[in-house]
Amino acid sequence: MARSLCPGAWLRKPYYLQARFSYVRMKYLFFSWLAVFVGSWIIYVQYSTYTELCRGKDCKKIICDKYKTGVIDGPACNSLCVTETLYFGKCLSTKPNNQMYLGIWGNLPGVVKCQMEQALHLDFGTELEPRKEIVLFDKPTRGTTVQKFKEMVYSLFKAKLGDQGNLSELVNLILTVADGDKDGQVSLGEAKSAWALLQLNEFLLMVILQDKEHTPKLMGFCGDLYVMESVEYTSLYGISLPWVIELFIPSGFRRSMDQLFTPSWPRKAKIAIGLLEFVEDVFHSPYGNFLMCDISAKNLGYNDKYDLKMVDMRKIVPETNLKEIIKDRHCESDLDCVYGTDCRTSCDQSTMKCTSEVIQPNLAKACQLLKDYLLRGAPSEIREELEKQLYSCIALKVTANQMEMEHSLILNNLKTLLWKKISYTNDS
Repeated sequence: MARSLCPGAWLRKPYYLQARFSYVRMKYLFFSWLAVFVGSWIIYVQYSTYTELCRGKDCKKIICDKYKTGVIDGPACNSLCVTETLYFGKCLSTKPNNQMYLGIWGNLPGVVKCQMEQALHLDFGTELEPRKEIVLFDKPTRGTTVQKFKEMVYSLFKAKLGDQGNLSELVNLILTVADGDKDGQVSLGEAKSAWALLQLNEFLLMVILQDKEHTPKLMGFCGDLYVMESVEYTSLYGISLPWVIELFIPSGFRRSMDQLFTPSWPRKAKIAIGLLEFVEDVFHSPYGNFLMCDISAKNLGYNDKYDLKMVDMRKIVPETNLKEIIKDRHCESDLDCVYGTDCRTSCDQSTMKCTSEVIQPNLAKACQLLKDYLLRGAPSEIREELEKQLYSCIALKVTANQMEMEHSLILNNLKTLLWKKISYTNDS
């Protein structure tokens, strides 16, 4: 009887379910399309940023134009611009004005670096212009004698490195490097290339530390483009992912992946010893102290024998030079007195100027980086002592009394502890 009283009830219930199903489906489609749109936009923005960062073709065109008109010269010019046996491979650039690529020169792998005059800014809908050449390759001028060029280089070194007693030896070393064709003479084109390169801290450090194990070797140059020794692993952590995948990985999970994809602990210890030795090299450089102003995993690499090799030394600067850069900088707090990411001084509140003395030495910054790297997976019998030494190292201050003696003691103790543990393993 109830059915006869409400004959439309059975019809209304399926209609309600059908309407609800249509609503859910539309809602699902809407959010799916929204996710696709947002994802596509993010990938487009990231790709645009990538094309802004990786502008090797522009760099090559500018360098080769200068070479073909006789402005610059160097041992890599013919291979880059004429025979085209110097190739740009995978882009490693992190900033638009510092181009960095894996490359191949003939049959030899290398890292190609090229300087762009100014950082570019993302501007959708407009073509990005190459660097503006205001004063590029303008020195030395035609008619400059070799003696005059040597005086120019000497004055530059005195400003960068301070009044070191052996600067004349370094000047002669630079002239040997500048003579790319090894004919015993430095041409005007070679001198222009060398002068442009000497403005770069990394090039200067490669020449100064050319015989040191952990400094990549200079293979050649053309203008301010230079090729350096290749490194098999271009980060302290042994995993590199495409930028599209990196985009969707949370930073916390990425750090866990970094720790997971590292070499075995004895191999990590050997890499760490290499970093400590490099810190020693720049601390006791024959031409003064150098400060490491960006000690991060991406700037350190290692070869197939797990020997540390520096990948990027552009933020390793002469101490004298840094003091000149930072000492007159206006500041409100200590946060304003930072060069790179790791070279910090304090703000003098009475003058509102940055002081010139860096607070933390290179060794303390290196130990900060190595702390998690070494403690994860460390053998139980040395873990407590290793942790104690690392924290003592991190606590080092430049202003401490007898800092140099304490610096050497801590560094040697750390190296000894690590070497003792791995010296009888295959990884040593």
